[in-house]
Amino acid sequence: MNQTPSGESQIKQPLVYAKYVVQRFVIWKTVVAWGSGGGMPVESGSSAASRQAKQKRKSHSLSIRRTNSTEQERSGLQRDMIEAQDSKLPLSLRSNLLDLFSQIEREFENLYIENLELRREIETLNDRLAAEGQTVEGADLAKGALKTKASHSTSQLSQKLKTTYKASTSKIVSSFKATTSRAVCQLVREYVGHRDGIWDLSATRSQPVVLGTASADHTAMLWSIETGKCLLKYTGHQGSVNSIKFHPTDQMALTASGDQTAHIWRYMVQLPTPQPVADVSQQPACEDDVDFSDKDEADGELEGPNDCPCVRLPVTTLRSHQGVVIAADWLVGGKQVVTASWDRAANLYDVETSELVHSLTGHDQELTHCCTHPTQRLVVTSSRDTTFRLWDFRDPSIHSVNVFQGHTDTVTSAVFTVGDNVVSGSDDRTVKVWDLKNMRSPIATIRTDSAVNRISVSVNQKIIALPHDNRQVRLFDMSGVRLARLPRSNRQGHRRMVCCSAWCEDNTSCNLFTCGFDRQAIGWNINIPALLQEK
Repeated sequence: MNQTPSGESQIKQPLVYAKYVVQRFVIWKTVVAWGSGGGMPVESGSSAASRQAKQKRKSHSLSIRRTNSTEQERSGLQRDMIEAQDSKLPLSLRSNLLDLFSQIEREFENLYIENLELRREIETLNDRLAAEGQTVEGADLAKGALKTKASHSTSQLSQKLKTTYKASTSKIVSSFKATTSRAVCQLVREYVGHRDGIWDLSATRSQPVVLGTASADHTAMLWSIETGKCLLKYTGHQGSVNSIKFHPTDQMALTASGDQTAHIWRYMVQLPTPQPVADVSQQPACEDDVDFSDKDEADGELEGPNDCPCVRLPVTTLRSHQGVVIAADWLVGGKQVVTASWDRAANLYDVETSELVHSLTGHDQELTHCCTHPTQRLVVTSSRDTTFRLWDFRDPSIHSVNVFQGHTDTVTSAVFTVGDNVVSGSDDRTVKVWDLKNMRSPIATIRTDSAVNRISVSVNQKIIALPHDNRQVRLFDMSGVRLARLPRSNRQGHRRMVCCSAWCEDNTSCNLFTCGFDRQAIGWNINIPALLQEK
């Protein structure tokens, strides 16, 4: 009994709770004492005498008197109470019970005094804040669960103040930034049809340009960017499809799955006639942070695209992992692919023979992502062990590896830029930009308010798109300057965690795509020149 009773976030008077504790304690202790004494006492005599004794015992009530007397006075009082009461309990048992009640009372006295001291400290902090002209909106500092130690309570209160001020400040700054960038970041189209969350997406590198999505519903889909229509569905995997990447020149797709395999499959699609895009700027403006109610969210069973053709068999199946294959990518030239798995290894395969060329081991925990350099034979893998590794295959005779420990939590993704940079994102709510020529420390660090998932960097302007757990998507430049936050309201934007972002700068209608656990992918039009001009 060294803590205040739990309940609503208030400082409760200890004696309010003491009554219940004492009653329960009396029953328990009495039963234990009687059990150790050979069983329940049996009354003798007639039934009338028994009823009279019960009525006499019922007339006596137990009372706990608060007192500041010394231990000797307490013991004397106990003896007087024992002698004055008419009870069938043995004298030693009654004395033991009263001694235990006294200990309970002293414990609650200490808690009461400690709570008074904590209340005075809180009032002092409130007075100090009021003197400095600072207020905390919606926060009552006199409320909340208080720990038994004053130092712990003060630390907790300080942390609460910091969190509240950070949240309010971030909200104000975010609202200003979103207002200025709303005209240059517009939602163009939604791609709806998957029956579960979408883990990954990417756009083809060759004609025809289509959008590919990988979903936990065991399928991958190809979409018309202009119309939002599903063009093809791949159903060859037996588990969640965690990643999708397209061949640099051929109409082939590479998918990684929870069934411990990666598939290479061919596709042939015919683009439909484009339809006019609705002007989203004419929609009524609304607050960006309006939350969705459960009734408004499209969480029901969605009718998937039934009229699009299906591909059921892969051209090549890559097998050698002993765990979930979480990501896969093509090496430059498209003759080799690399896969990353939860078995803590990344594998390099030959596409033509489907043979394992190298097994890249060294991570201490499950891998989360892999990425290849667009022009060089370089691979970067990220892991839950808070590190990412750079694998160099430029020299066929030497395969070097470098380990980078720049984060404090799971590295969710690490990607190359066209130049000599690597950008890493983590669950520690930071994104770091690294120079390949000097990777000892990051050249820029971006701190956010939510975990960062699979990031993407635009080819031309090197703008980083950050998808967050809190449903937000933010844009930064390589120096860490925030450019914009994509609109999110009750009419547009993601309703669940955003899992991935992908740039497609060559497309005129949508040059950025995002996907998430709300079972949809979204195409955005980012006016990059206007965005950079605002900076």
